Amino acid sequence: MHHATDLARRLAAHAEAVCRHYLSNGRRAGRYWLVGDVRNAPGRSMFVRLHGSEAGKGAAGKWTDAATGEHGDLLDVISESLGVAGFKEVADEARRFLSMPQPTHNATERMRAVSTPAGSTEAARRLVLMSQSISRTLVETYLRARGITALHETKSLRFHPRCYYRRDDEGPTELWPAMIATVTDLNGTLTGAHRTWLDPRGFSEARLGRAPIDTPRRAMGELVGHAVRFGIGCDVMAAGEGIETMLSQRSALPSLPAIAALSAAHLSAILFPDTLRRLYIVRDNDPAGEGAIATLTERAGAAGIEAMVLTPQLGDLNEDLRLLGLDALTATLRAQIAPQDVARFMSLAA
Repeated sequence: MHHATDLARRLAAHAEAVCRHYLSNGRRAGRYWLVGDVRNAPGRSMFVRLHGSEAGKGAAGKWTDAATGEHGDLLDVISESLGVAGFKEVADEARRFLSMPQPTHNATERMRAVSTPAGSTEAARRLVLMSQSISRTLVETYLRARGITALHETKSLRFHPRCYYRRDDEGPTELWPAMIATVTDLNGTLTGAHRTWLDPRGFSEARLGRAPIDTPRRAMGELVGHAVRFGIGCDVMAAGEGIETMLSQRSALPSLPAIAALSAAHLSAILFPDTLRRLYIVRDNDPAGEGAIATLTERAGAAGIEAMVLTPQLGDLNEDLRLLGLDALTATLRAQIAPQDVARFMSLAA
């Protein structure tokens, strides 16, 4: 067993190289590698931690699939890639991979990485400081084009007119306008940032206002447990996947505090404030969303928090808002929330 632990630790030191090789259908997003599943399906419901020093699930190389609840390390990834379960074959393949030359960076790049790692909380803080209020910017235009009227209490959103985008580590740098969202912990301390690159030409059904690039949404910094927050947390709040989804919910329930996780995996891992007694979990109608809801409901129950699921009529609440209208979305949510919360949250406090 010691050999397995040692091999897993050595693979974890090259976690990104392992992911690029064996999970080639995925993409790096901040400190994580996102892919569909451990068998290298396209998608974003499985995340592999690329950096981390602590033991356990927070260590580099550890992965979780939010759609299925599966988790493991990089030896499991290699095992699935080979289609074998025997440790000898997996260990041989791991040793073969580790003996290959790994990509190195020149001294300047190494120095820059030490001073401000690209996916670090400090890099996220700098990005937020370089951005501006969303008022009368492309961000406001983008959100309104998606049917969102809830632009109150959106200090967590910022606008950057020329935000760097690179398709991958080797790709050229492009400049696109972007919506920057601040990711914070329960105390309001910034831990990361999320970028949504926007199309300056405006909204289209094909791209929903996002820039015509491969991955128009990316996160950076420490994300697990944290979220983008709208409104001041109290005894009742809503949580779901995606900024646009939660702002759509806020358009119908304007005074209900809401938090947006940045993926299904991160939704399942959000941390609860001590004051929370009832949590509305906003469902996305997809397999990753189902897995996240099951995990989050179980965690809420264990913490003594009542969990209630809000289900859209279409794929997600923003589709409901855009395609069915605000009145229909309001009626859908009114029928699903606790009766005592209708009067409390369906209109803005004076």
